[in-house]
Amino acid sequence: MTTRVWDYLPEYESERADILDAVETVFSSGRLILGESVRSFEEEFAAYHGVRHCVGVDNGTNAVALGLRALGVGPGDEVITVSNTAAPTVVAVDAAGATPVFVDVRADTYLMDVELVEAAITPRTRCLLPVHLYGQCVDMEPLERLAAERGLVILEDCAQAHGARHHGRTAGSMGHAAAFSFYPTKVLGAYGDGGATVTSDGDVERALRRLRYYGMEKTYYVVQTPGHNARLDEVQAEILRRKLGRLDRYVADRRAVAARYAEGLADTDLVLPETAEGNEHVYYLYVVRHPRRDEIIQALRAFDIELNVSYPWPIHTMSGFAHLGYPPGSLPVTEALAGEIFSLPMYPSLPVESQERIITALRKVL
Repeated sequence: MTTRVWDYLPEYESERADILDAVETVFSSGRLILGESVRSFEEEFAAYHGVRHCVGVDNGTNAVALGLRALGVGPGDEVITVSNTAAPTVVAVDAAGATPVFVDVRADTYLMDVELVEAAITPRTRCLLPVHLYGQCVDMEPLERLAAERGLVILEDCAQAHGARHHGRTAGSMGHAAAFSFYPTKVLGAYGDGGATVTSDGDVERALRRLRYYGMEKTYYVVQTPGHNARLDEVQAEILRRKLGRLDRYVADRRAVAARYAEGLADTDLVLPETAEGNEHVYYLYVVRHPRRDEIIQALRAFDIELNVSYPWPIHTMSGFAHLGYPPGSLPVTEALAGEIFSLPMYPSLPVESQERIITALRKVL
């Protein structure tokens, strides 16, 4: 039987009654769009993160794009971020009309190298967009100081960091706003697409609510600022409400999986994940590094074990972003990582016996 990098079916089997009850709750409520489930989830998700407001949207890409727009970022502005991320981060910057500017990442944690950010600031810089990648947070204090000194805004990309903490602060509570994805694979995943943007700024919240609803605020027929149809689905919101109550358990289970990997692979030549000082890692992915990456992935297929690469193609090397003008070698750490990193199976319901089989096979191949 194939062991996949991610599989929701074991979790669904254990939570099936609650998930189906969530669907029934919505279908029998008499309100299918922006009803009680969305409202309640927004309140509960904001409270979990210690912020004042949450605005549910249809996916994580729009959570970033509308977050940028609500913060006043648009055409002519530059947004400093990283190339070692999922494409939606940068696609969203482009969708907001802004220009992405890349800095390299750290070789130990694969996160934004915050020491490079100040040199990347120009008169057009408007926003810093740190990506809390693979389940842990970027070093935020230097970015917060820099933003305050230069009059910049910070939008955290938290798509891979639900429940992560940095020096006791929850991912999503450290910037002017933060964007989350609820794609099914996420630490807090829906049964379809979904996203949210959180903030403690009332003006940003009101702008987000307009932008997700065509640009309308109180009256359906009056557009104040052209927006989108980007509403969080009522069914997904109710499912997420139920799963939010289990988020800390999901995180604990992921950490247990990570601990077994760390113990079972400690004496191999795999480079295992490193947790940055002050971080509480939630292990959205368990990313390892090896110069024979492609050979290892191929060899594990003979054991019916699937691995994944996140990410094999840095954003600045993609043809769709060639116009940004980053030649090969411009982000050396990012480019080196792209040839060596890969992900082991990681999800809360990964059976212990399956993980032991993965560790045994990896040790044999190595």
